Amino acid sequence: MKRSFDPAVLEMMDRPQPVSAELERDLESLRQLNRRFGSYQLILGFMRRWIKPSARMRIVDLATGSGDIPRLIADYARRIGAGVEIDALDQQRATLEVATKLSAGYPEISYREGNILEWNSGGTYDVVLCTLALHHFSDENAVSLLRRCCKLSRRFVLVSDLRRGFFLQIGVYLLTALIFREPMTCFDARLSAQRAFSFSEMCDLAVRAGWENFRHERFRFARQAIWLE
Repeated sequence: MKRSFDPAVLEMMDRPQPVSAELERDLESLRQLNRRFGSYQLILGFMRRWIKPSARMRIVDLATGSGDIPRLIADYARRIGAGVEIDALDQQRATLEVATKLSAGYPEISYREGNILEWNSGGTYDVVLCTLALHHFSDENAVSLLRRCCKLSRRFVLVSDLRRGFFLQIGVYLLTALIFREPMTCFDARLSAQRAFSFSEMCDLAVRAGWENFRHERFRFARQAIWLE
């Protein structure tokens, strides 16, 4: 099962657009998928290792979407008495408007508009995160993104994404046929399943990006992650 990627075909949420009811429903569906199918558990597992009580850490979340991962981390930091400053980057202005509204009670989070590959951060971070975004890029740009993650980090990097395979294809098809039936969600989810990297492909991307001594593991619900610590 080869990866299918056509740069001329954009996921619907990646297309320039105003804030709309359709976009907000799609972002809500993505938050539900993250919550129910492993992304929150995966992220929190690493945050428990990396963020300790009374720690003070600077974090960036690349391709943040509606900001559910930064809010998840901020909630965890509050529970354990840690201090975090989180920059959350996305290139879609409408998505950032939704994220900003949802994060009204989170002064720890600052939203930034920009292209991941070109954004000038003005500094480095203790933790660099990129969740479910790598498959939006061509192989070459995915390698560039992984290099960028290393340059932005002074301690930890975590890149997690879908893992292409039969289980992912069938699971996404059933979910979008039976539960998450909004047109934008159906189109984007099925396209993402085709664009996801296999386990071996993601490892190869990290090697090509110059990552050394990295870890790479499979996670539940057709997820995978590579990280540096």
